[in-house]
Amino acid sequence: MKPVRKQFDLQTPFPFEYNYRDTKHPLTELPDHLHEWYELVYIYAGSGSFFVDRTLYDMRQGDLFMLPSNSIHRSLPDPDDRIVSTAIFFSGALVQQPALGEAFTYLRCFEHARKQQSYRLRLQADDQRQLEQWIDAIHTEHVKQLTGYRQAVLLLLQQILLFLNRQLTPAGSEHSAEHATRPLWMRSMLQYIDENPAGQLGLTELAKRAAVTPAHFSRVFKQLTGMNVTEYVTAKRVILAKELLVATDDNVGQIAERCGFESLPHFHRMFKKVSGMTPAAYKRSQLAPIPHPPSI
Repeated sequence: MKPVRKQFDLQTPFPFEYNYRDTKHPLTELPDHLHEWYELVYIYAGSGSFFVDRTLYDMRQGDLFMLPSNSIHRSLPDPDDRIVSTAIFFSGALVQQPALGEAFTYLRCFEHARKQQSYRLRLQADDQRQLEQWIDAIHTEHVKQLTGYRQAVLLLLQQILLFLNRQLTPAGSEHSAEHATRPLWMRSMLQYIDENPAGQLGLTELAKRAAVTPAHFSRVFKQLTGMNVTEYVTAKRVILAKELLVATDDNVGQIAERCGFESLPHFHRMFKKVSGMTPAAYKRSQLAPIPHPPSI
């Protein structure tokens, strides 16, 4: 199953959505998916697993997951111990702020998570209560919609992001070995895919590199990621192509080659299948002026 694109209105003047205290079940959860917006997922109760990028975490009460834009992720709740969670989605443009003479951005916690490959923060009891109060306040503002409620929601979101940035230390909020995907050869292969997008990344080649049979590799890969090898590699290549389209002046042909696509038509076909738009349309959408929230 290829990753699903969760749809958001990219032209909305207030790029913010949330799902408040949802009870999760394996049959109603989205499969592997990705989206342009940033996401926070807080766990109130229950247990299960959470796959992000190339790491599989266990999840329990008090866990907070920080999901950068365009990261492949999937929740795997335990059917007998239902997960209750709140998910917050927002565009990075919403929390842009003047520098104020300080090297700080609200999105630093997501950049840190991606760099450290550490997407989970386990909160102490006092911090859980504080975060739940902020989330409840966001919900109250959204329900009542008093004058300036969007500004209030934005302030509460900024408070949460400031809190998260202060929680994280330069060395990381937890040791990567603590939550590494098992088995270790699979984590190594997921890292290899990330670092060699233009390489030979078929099932046979990866299984040989991992020194396991293709059948075993395929079975374990599907169990951990929810996708087969081809689907996962294609999604990773499209994510890289998105970054290059915005960050470089390379033409589409050069980007297709750098990302390991066999031809330009194949690149266009796979990019539109995963992203829902052509590479050119995606680049235009990212370089277009971002509408600002309406003033009070």
